[in-house]
Amino acid sequence: MITRLLAAAAVLALSAPLSAQEKPGAPPAEQIEPQVKSRSLTGTFGGQRMSYTATVSETILEGDDGKQEAVIVTTSYVKSPRDTSRPVFFIYNGGPGSGSVWLQMGAWGPKRVGIPSDARDDGAPPYPILENPESLLDVADLVFIDPPGTGFSFLTKGTDPEKYYGLRQDARAVAQVIRRWINDNGRWNSPKYLGGESYGTTRTAMVVDELEGGTFNDVALNGLILVSTILDLAGREPTPGNEMAYIVTLPNMAAAAYYHGKVQAPSVEAIAEEARQFAIGPFATALLKGQDLPDAERAAVRAELSRLTGLSEEYLDQANLRVTSQRFYKELLRDRGLTIGRLDARYTGRDYDNAGETPDNDPSFYGIDAGYTAAVNSWLRDGLGFETDREYQSIGREPGQYWDWSMNNGRGRNAYLNVAPLIGRAMRENSQLRLFNAQGWYDFATPFFGAEYSLNRFGIPQDRLTFKYYDAGHMMYVRDEDRVKLSNDLREFIRAR
Repeated sequence: MITRLLAAAAVLALSAPLSAQEKPGAPPAEQIEPQVKSRSLTGTFGGQRMSYTATVSETILEGDDGKQEAVIVTTSYVKSPRDTSRPVFFIYNGGPGSGSVWLQMGAWGPKRVGIPSDARDDGAPPYPILENPESLLDVADLVFIDPPGTGFSFLTKGTDPEKYYGLRQDARAVAQVIRRWINDNGRWNSPKYLGGESYGTTRTAMVVDELEGGTFNDVALNGLILVSTILDLAGREPTPGNEMAYIVTLPNMAAAAYYHGKVQAPSVEAIAEEARQFAIGPFATALLKGQDLPDAERAAVRAELSRLTGLSEEYLDQANLRVTSQRFYKELLRDRGLTIGRLDARYTGRDYDNAGETPDNDPSFYGIDAGYTAAVNSWLRDGLGFETDREYQSIGREPGQYWDWSMNNGRGRNAYLNVAPLIGRAMRENSQLRLFNAQGWYDFATPFFGAEYSLNRFGIPQDRLTFKYYDAGHMMYVRDEDRVKLSNDLREFIRAR
C-alpha cells in the first residue's frame, strides 16, 4: 500500500511540468469544434417583405500559445441573397456582463418578446414571441455579439479571467470577433455600424479605438449607435465631494417628478430644460461653494430645487441639497407608499415597509427580466436550434468580479474614467464617422444630461452628432411607441450615410 501511495505521489509531482512542456508524442488537449446553426426565414421589416438567414455560431479565440481560451456566440441576421453593399450593424448590450438579449429580443431582432408597454410587471409565462416589424433588417444586416462571460459565451477551463474581463481586454476580444465575422462573410467593403446599450456604449468607445486606433489593418466605421449612454463614469458616481453626480442627475429627478404628477410643466421636455439650466447655473454654483454658501442663496436654491424635484425643502435641507438617486427613488412617492424604478422611473414598486431610505429592489428590472430570459432561450434553442447545456447569462456576475476598469490593462490609475475622448479621436480621424445617441427621459442608470455633458466636450465634432429622446427609460423600446420611434430614427440615420 505504501509503495503504491509513493508511486502515485511521484506521478502527481511530475504531471505539472511534463504537461506544461508537452512531451513529444503526447495527445493534444481536446479541441472545441465551433457550433454553427442556420435557418432560412422570411419576415416583414420596415414595411419590406424579405428573406433572411439567421445563424447562431461560436467563434473560438485562442491565446498566443494556441490554447482555446474563449468561445464567443454571435447571432446574425443577413438578407437573402447576400448583398455586400448593404450595411452591417454589430450590436451588444452592457453590464459589463449583460448578454445581447435586451436589444435582440426587445428592439432590433426579427423576433421580440411581448411584454406590457405601460410600465407594468411582465407577470408569468408563457410570454409571446412576436414578429418584430421594427427590426432594422430592412436597412442593415445585424450581428448580435455576446462578449466573454455573457449570454452563451464562456471562457474555457484554465483561462485566466483577467485576460478577457476589463475595459481594454473585452474590447480586444469583441474587435477580434468583428474582424473574424467580416472576413468569414466577405464584408470588408460593406458600410459598418457599431453600437450598444448602457455599458455597451462604453464598450463602443473602446472597440472603435481597437478597430480604428491602430496603424495597420484598420476597420473603418460609418456610424456609432449609442443607446442609454455612459461614457464619463467618474462624473456619475455620488462619492462625497463629487458634485458633478448631483448636477447630471437633477434633470432626471425633474422628469420623474413630472411623470408622477409631483411637479407641473407643459411637457417633460420643458421641465427637463428648466432643470438643465438650473443644474449648470445656480445649483452648480451653490454646490461648489460648499460651506461658504450664504444662507440667503441656500434658501433660494433649496426652494427652486424643491419645485423641480417635488421633494420638500425640509428633506433637501437635511440632505445638504445633495440627494442621491437611491434616496430619490424612495422619497419621491413615499406619501403613496411606492418607490420608483432606476432603469425606468415610470415603474413603481411597493417595499416591505415605507420607512427606509432606499428601495428593496428595482421595479423596472424585475418588471421585465423574466420575459426576456424566457424569450431568448426559447428563440435561440428551439427557434434556431442552438444546442448547449450552458445557462444563458442575461446579466452574468462573473465578469464583474474580475473587471479591470483601467484603460490600459491594469497600468495607470484612471482615477477619472472617461472614454468619450476615444470617440472624439475616432471622429477626428474619420471624417465620415457619425454618432447617434438615444436617451430615455426616465433613465437614472445613464442620465440623459450626463450623456449630453460627456459628448459636448472639446475634441468631439458636434456637427456629426444626432440626439434623440424617448418617453421611457433605460430600455425605451419596452414602450411600444418608443420602439417604433427608435427604429424609425435609426433607419433615417443609417440611410443618411
